[in-house]
Amino acid sequence: MRIESLRRLRGPNVYLSRPAVVARLRLEELTGQETCDVTGFTERLLRALPGLAEHHCAAGAPGGFVSRLRGGTYFGHVTEHVCLELSQLIGRDVSFGRTVSAGETGLYDVIVECPVDESPVSRVPRELMEAAVELVLTIHAGRACRSPATRLADLAAIAEREATGPSTRAIITAARRRGIPVERFDDLSLVRLGWGTRRRMAWAAMTDRTSGVGIDIACDKHVTRSLLGEAGIPVAAGGTAATPEEAVRLLDELGGPVVVKPRHGRQGRDVALGLRTPDAVERAFAEAGPDVVVERQLTGRDYRVLVVAGEVVAAAERTAAHVVGDGTATLAELVERVNADPRRGVGHSRVLTRITLDEVALRTAGLAADQVPPAGETVWLRECANLSTGGTSRDVTDQVHPDVTRLCQRVAAVVGLDIAGIDLRLPDIAAPLPPTGEDEPSSGVIEVNAVPGLRMHLAPVRGRSRDVGDAIVRAMFPGGSDGRIPAVAVTGTNGKTTVTRLTAHLLSAGRRVGMATTDGVYVDGRAVHLADATGPRSAQQVLGDPQVEVAVLETARGGLLRRGLGYDWSDVGVITNITADHLGQDGLGSIEDLAHVKAVVAERVRDGGTLVLNVDDPWVRSLAGRPRVRADRKRLVWFGLDPANPVLTEHLGRGGTAYVLHDGWLVQATGARRTPLLRVAEVPGAYGGAAPHAAANALAAIAAARALGARPETVASRLAEFDPVVDNPGRGTLFRLGDRSIFLDYGHNPAALATTLRTLHRLWGADRCVAAVTLPGDRRDDLLAASAQILADGLTRAVLYDDCDPRGRARGRCPGWSSGRCGPGGRRSGRSARTAARRR
Repeated sequence: MRIESLRRLRGPNVYLSRPAVVARLRLEELTGQETCDVTGFTERLLRALPGLAEHHCAAGAPGGFVSRLRGGTYFGHVTEHVCLELSQLIGRDVSFGRTVSAGETGLYDVIVECPVDESPVSRVPRELMEAAVELVLTIHAGRACRSPATRLADLAAIAEREATGPSTRAIITAARRRGIPVERFDDLSLVRLGWGTRRRMAWAAMTDRTSGVGIDIACDKHVTRSLLGEAGIPVAAGGTAATPEEAVRLLDELGGPVVVKPRHGRQGRDVALGLRTPDAVERAFAEAGPDVVVERQLTGRDYRVLVVAGEVVAAAERTAAHVVGDGTATLAELVERVNADPRRGVGHSRVLTRITLDEVALRTAGLAADQVPPAGETVWLRECANLSTGGTSRDVTDQVHPDVTRLCQRVAAVVGLDIAGIDLRLPDIAAPLPPTGEDEPSSGVIEVNAVPGLRMHLAPVRGRSRDVGDAIVRAMFPGGSDGRIPAVAVTGTNGKTTVTRLTAHLLSAGRRVGMATTDGVYVDGRAVHLADATGPRSAQQVLGDPQVEVAVLETARGGLLRRGLGYDWSDVGVITNITADHLGQDGLGSIEDLAHVKAVVAERVRDGGTLVLNVDDPWVRSLAGRPRVRADRKRLVWFGLDPANPVLTEHLGRGGTAYVLHDGWLVQATGARRTPLLRVAEVPGAYGGAAPHAAANALAAIAAARALGARPETVASRLAEFDPVVDNPGRGTLFRLGDRSIFLDYGHNPAALATTLRTLHRLWGADRCVAAVTLPGDRRDDLLAASAQILADGLTRAVLYDDCDPRGRARGRCPGWSSGRCGPGGRRSGRSARTAARRR
């Protein structure tokens, strides 16, 4: 058994609404075997992973998977559950898994959920799947099963290192609670919140509006102190030192005790407090130098106040890292006990940081690691109270005196920060501040932090937790904004590119539209990326562009299956039609399979959004009844060419809205009311009605544009201005060459070819057309046969030729294979267009 490939579905997909990985698993020698065929397999597996006994599986209750094991199940299914259990053991809280056939005997796709904010480039999912395969094979072979603990510990460390820190996680959680879309970049704490012109960026507790000047000021402790001092804010007296001698001279001038810290330091590193002697200052300089700040040490308790958008939102009293002796445990053992707290981790990954018993800690404690402190004695391991050095916090938000609030607001304004963590030394944060004067203050501001950690407010050791992530999100998105721009998603078998282009054109009156479609990404009518841009990456490119006010996204089968959707919810979903194409690819064996994939676009229309469906297509009609589509929570709008369609008639009878072709007009119908929009003879690309499918495409686009508030007269005038040659190249485009007409279209499946031929017959008659045709080589033989039959029935002469990309077939195979089914007129040509017809 081996993993052939693994791909990540970053967005909603055909399996679930959350990220997942899909591992293609070839069972090889295990093909056809079941667990009940291998003596003792179930018992050995449960001994290795006892947690599997709680897995539900299809039974829907604990023990369901064990029943399947004992009754007999395939080893791909076993690998799925083992991977889920290993995920739980390393702290990845995921529960969804599924194993499905990949179309060949012994080949399966194993789908396993991923944490929603896991790094999109994480290697953990692959390594977990590899570990699961290895464990299953070992147990199947009856070999001694080594504990996976070591490997899992390594994976847990990787997962924790890649995870967002508490500050970023708090902002993400608050944003999602507001319905704001969130996208994480690589394994960083950089996240994009919102879309288009409403999008914002955050990196931990720093936003895209955080002043660069403010950051530079806060990062230079000497500049910060000087700037605040000039503003009359109480700060410690001090200066900078570039040599040990200068540092000692400042000690003499200021008098002890003093603080020595790096001028550009962070997280309390190399900060020494309570220094009174030249030797102590020189030693501190050696650790913190060569550019240090020496300040008189202020008295009082250590506080951190968080200011967001000019408002104090949280305050905490901080206590330095310490342990309390019990009279029996050594200092090292006491530290180990404290570090056993599951809230403590390495760095900033958890709400508390592990205490490091290093040289600084031992010097501060005045003890050796193997010494036993007396019972009840507090042993301080750090002088500074930073959480990053193992400190703890107590919430004091409700105790902050108004004087302190005003002081902190002034500090943030003077430095120029939208989010600031202000460190204070005060006798009591609840007491009024003494007025500043000529005397040097004994308490006041000791530092300003430009990217303050939020951990001490989110999970204080004592006191109430403060939702500071929500405060930051409220400041970034005032007035309850969800950070979204209107978004339209278009899918279907045929016509989706045209409908996407038409919709973008109709919505572009006075608004900058971002469009992703088959030939590229466009912003405000200009190409910014030329490629087949119908997948999630292109959708993210449009939604992430800060110039875009409306997004129109063509959503194709391939990207959706291989990578998932590029968005969480759309405002409007359009499904043009569902016919036979791409069967035999990506596990699609039937039109029903194809409908299942297209249904994802309908499922991900938000509650209250608009679902635009083709009433003339039976497969599209069926989507409205799917439970996951939840059509009752959406505004259902039909479009179609047959105004007498019974589904349409019933819908209008209930007061619904539809867009139909009626008496030669494109019409908006709501209940019994009819609003003519444009004559079908005037629809660009409809050729006076010879191409009714062009009218259907126009109706779908109008429905989408109207759902986003476009006025009837606007869509009518904009539609009339649409130029197919410029705005919709390659789709039903007519060229003139002397007295000849050349009709170019991208149709590449039986339904599209039949539609094109009907248009040609209406324009010129079957006997006057000669067609040059190529079809993609990756289509299934029966689809090529159906296409060839349509050509044979509809044309007297056809030229078959190779596409420039044969897509897996040998040169000449596609036209050669089809020519026998097309009749004796078929021959090859070297031209490179998709489908062209010339009038004689």
